Amino acid sequence: MKNKKENKLYWRRLDNSAKIFPIAAGKKYSTVFRLSVLLKEKVNVDILYEAVNKALEQYPSFKVRMKEGFFWYYLEYNSKKVIIEEEKDYPCKYIDPRKNNNYLFKITYFENKINIDIFHSLTDGNSGIMFFREIIYNYLEIVHKSELKEERKTRKIVENDTEDSYIKNYDKKSKGNNSSKKAYELKGKKIGLGGVSAIHEIIDMEALKEESKKYKATITQYLTAVLIYCMYKENYEKYKYKGNKPIKVCIPVNLKKYFPSKTMSNFFSYITLEAEIKKDNLTDFDKIIEFVKNDFNKRLKEEEIIKTMSANVKLGNNFAIKIVPLVIKKLLVRLSYIEIRKYTTITYSNIGRIGIIGKYKDYIDYFLMLIAPEPVEKIKCSSCTFENKMVFTFTSILKDNSIEKRFYKFLTDRGISVEIESNGVLDDISKEVK
Repeated sequence: MKNKKENKLYWRRLDNSAKIFPIAAGKKYSTVFRLSVLLKEKVNVDILYEAVNKALEQYPSFKVRMKEGFFWYYLEYNSKKVIIEEEKDYPCKYIDPRKNNNYLFKITYFENKINIDIFHSLTDGNSGIMFFREIIYNYLEIVHKSELKEERKTRKIVENDTEDSYIKNYDKKSKGNNSSKKAYELKGKKIGLGGVSAIHEIIDMEALKEESKKYKATITQYLTAVLIYCMYKENYEKYKYKGNKPIKVCIPVNLKKYFPSKTMSNFFSYITLEAEIKKDNLTDFDKIIEFVKNDFNKRLKEEEIIKTMSANVKLGNNFAIKIVPLVIKKLLVRLSYIEIRKYTTITYSNIGRIGIIGKYKDYIDYFLMLIAPEPVEKIKCSSCTFENKMVFTFTSILKDNSIEKRFYKFLTDRGISVEIESNGVLDDISKEVK
């Protein structure tokens, strides 16, 4: 993409994961995630425009719009200007292309915060961070030109590769092993009117590490166990559930850790933990964390990851599915997508440490990641780390925030410092927990 003529001819197929999202997406299932940065100064919107446009030159795979083909959607060059607005709506809402100049991401800001909401057909969380980080670098370099002059010379732009790494790496002979059990669904009244509660728990990372070590668990394993425990105490037990459906936690997995890939397109899979509360008597935290560690170790083996990924790729490449016109695919996928969601109680995505080089760190407070909740997965959780702050975020459509409160209390009772922030949709949790 070296010139305007090439840009106008640019198009690409959706990667294997991305194919499903535009067919299933809508106001109920937005399939949008958000990345946010809290700066130590107010945002200048004119400079933000300049920073975003520069990032699009560096990462042209984001300067696209989606078009409808006969069999599948595809992406092509978008010549329109990016729209940047002050944040007014709930996070992770469906991105209406008609109101966003056809872009598959949306930039908003509020005081010292910059947000990017990204439709999952465009990319995944890890590649989304690369693009978002480039916007932040560009912004800070313009605002603090003299202070960051030398820093700019040291950083490198990641190659804008858009290969479909699924097709390149899947095993044609591998057989899937998906569970046929439907999941326990969180109970409770919904907020209504499209409302989404966002509660951020800002955790002292060093203290969290020390506590996890006591259980010989990773950070993700420890927090997954805490999450299952809180769901059990504040929903499963609270609503006196009599059935036998397991609490199932979906954990996205970055496939770049398992395969050589530099793609900016989607390249992730997932594991699903199945906590059989009654069958395995998982009624206290010690039992739950042992279950989580064992299940993680079993499901995170490379051969298991390949099985899950390969099963999904083979489904997308199935000849019978390929030749079905898109208009029929839409009907079939939307019906099946509603059913598929019943096999997960909650999703927890930990994208880990967001690396920022040199003096750029001095202008940043912390980062956030948010995932859109859905009618069945009424709460979704995500976390990211910057310096010594991990922010664990609950996005929810439930009026009851007792799971979030229990999570806070669990950590603080163990001497871990936690600060609370929220978007204020529900009562001020930061006052209630103190």
